[in-house]
Amino acid sequence: MATLKEISSPASSGKTVIGETIIINGKLSGDEDLTVRGRIEGELALSRTLIVEPSGIVKANVSVKNAIVSGTVVGNIDAVESVELLKEGRMVGDIRAPRVIIVDGASFRGRIDMGEVETGRAASDRAARPTVRPAVRAVPVPARPAISGRAGSKSRNEGKPMPPPLPQARGSAPVPPLVATGAKRKVLIKKKFR
Repeated sequence: MATLKEISSPASSGKTVIGETIIINGKLSGDEDLTVRGRIEGELALSRTLIVEPSGIVKANVSVKNAIVSGTVVGNIDAVESVELLKEGRMVGDIRAPRVIIVDGASFRGRIDMGEVETGRAASDRAARPTVRPAVRAVPVPARPAISGRAGSKSRNEGKPMPPPLPQARGSAPVPPLVATGAKRKVLIKKKFR
């Protein structure tokens, strides 16, 4: 088992592969793509792409440009561009990236943050604005004539009291009263959202 306090790779356009029998404990940082087939425990910071293959296990907090996971990751991933969890991938931890792809069949438990939190004046302006509730208004539907199998039969609603009228929202047009005619009536409620 190889134990390293810190491994740094120089800036280059190459790729580094951690083989299936390699175990790294500690802090790993670099400026090139890293493919993990073995095991990394600790902390991982890359300015490029991390690829965790099906045999790879990463138990670390990860800070990268892109991450493609088809192995196992236990820890949080903070990516500048994207995180992709493939079909074979398993992850327990939080993801923070502007673009997140979780393919059908992948296993994920954690939270995803894909956006920036409003700060400063915009957030205080939003909090100071009053909340506006949508206006609710009952719209009567024309009644259909009662259909019965026998002539002279009574309607179900005949002789029953009408329910009280719905409250009218402020600023909306008056609602015409519903009249009992012995036939069923449908009432549609429309909401306006701002």
